[in-house]
Amino acid sequence: MVDKKEALAGLDDGAIASAQKSAESRKLSGKYVLPLQNTTQQPDLVSLTDRTTREALFNQSWTRAEKGDANDTRQTITEIAQLRAEKAALFGYPSFAAYTLYDQMAKTPAAVNDFIHQLVPATAAEQHREAAELQKAIAEDHQSFTLKPWDWNYYAERVRKQKFDLNQNDVKPYFELHTVLTDGVFYAATQLYGITFEPRKDIPVYNPDVLVFEVKDEDGSPLGLMYFDYFKRDNKSGGAWMSNFVGQSDLLKTRPVIYNVANFTKAAPGQPQLITSDDVTTMFHEFGHALHGLFASQTYPSLSGTAVARDFVEFPSQFNENWAMDPKVFAHYARHYKTGAAMPDALVAKIKKAAHFNQGYALGEIVAAAQLDMSWHGIAADAPRQDADQFEAKALAETGLDVANVPPRYRSSYFLHIWGNGYSAGYYAYLWTEMLDQDVYSWFQSHGGLTRENGQRFRDLILSKGHTMDYGPMFKAFYGKDPEIGPMLAHRGLTADNK
Repeated sequence: MVDKKEALAGLDDGAIASAQKSAESRKLSGKYVLPLQNTTQQPDLVSLTDRTTREALFNQSWTRAEKGDANDTRQTITEIAQLRAEKAALFGYPSFAAYTLYDQMAKTPAAVNDFIHQLVPATAAEQHREAAELQKAIAEDHQSFTLKPWDWNYYAERVRKQKFDLNQNDVKPYFELHTVLTDGVFYAATQLYGITFEPRKDIPVYNPDVLVFEVKDEDGSPLGLMYFDYFKRDNKSGGAWMSNFVGQSDLLKTRPVIYNVANFTKAAPGQPQLITSDDVTTMFHEFGHALHGLFASQTYPSLSGTAVARDFVEFPSQFNENWAMDPKVFAHYARHYKTGAAMPDALVAKIKKAAHFNQGYALGEIVAAAQLDMSWHGIAADAPRQDADQFEAKALAETGLDVANVPPRYRSSYFLHIWGNGYSAGYYAYLWTEMLDQDVYSWFQSHGGLTRENGQRFRDLILSKGHTMDYGPMFKAFYGKDPEIGPMLAHRGLTADNK
């Protein structure tokens, strides 16, 4: 909360009006309130020019659940951690992490910790380089203070604009939603898997904006139905996701009926439906999940399609994202909505270069959070109840990362993923599946790229298997060896040599 409008300098008029309205709803006359989102960093830290406001906003986020009042969660989480360790011991496991990982691809805490530790050297080196670059930007701003976490995203945005000057308004005319869907998402799927998509106007929908397609296999036989629900509505949950109306099952003799959901802003009547490059990635991502469901070929619905381990389920979707920027696919859909002209090479290069920016920070905050999760769930049943602050400080210090400037994406006291949302000893899965998808994309690239032969092999050995076999052997049957982090680091513009 701030008292003066001037403290919010850097925010646009709409954001300031929203902060004023947020204060009024709390009966705080003459004040401005910036509500916190669930992550450590807050979106407004990118724009706020007043350093005192940035620091206050960051500190309120960092200590939100550590005020010593009824909303302080530290005693609660230490009790949860202890009870989980005791539960694991009852089942004969040395820790809750060991108990919960037994049916995941990683299998053991040792495998997860080894994976995390492999990411640290390159990430730490990049963080050091980025911090030096931001400190230089601070000096160029005629400031003499030392970089702090509340300064990072503000100055990173300045450096990004100087280096890449990537304006989404320049990009969006080349990304018309329906063209991206049919000439991008569908085109890549047809090239890889031979499937085709027939619009179905005769099937009832729950909202006029929902699109329905019948998906047919290469021989013309029906494979399933796909619904696309892309636009925001007042009564609709935020975010993007895939799920099934009907799951595939040989036992029940059902074919998949799948939907993809997003929350894109709908264009005004008569205007083209233009989207951002992030929106394009979202479309390819959610359709990757859809392919996992469409190609399911299981007897039992509980093992079918996307009913797989947490450290495997995002693999097909993240892998499918790669085709969005694949030269052959990109050239097919990224065309100006008015002229049909291809996106200029210089603009394409900007998009690719910008994707590698600030990766020490982006990767570091997730790696630190994953390590924090594994530390809490590695506690032995006979260990004493922990002091939350001391335990967290020790766990973060042992990461080998710059946690002073790049704090974890979630702090222990507000890490809802691991305490209440089913990600206990599972937050690493976001990075693990990224490793899998980049390994496989590198395999595709070295075997001819976007071909029917490659797509069929991926469908046969991965997408059609569901939860019918161990994931390690399944992955190795396709990739030829165990997963490795090299392609993942290269995708982020890092290399193991960064250490």
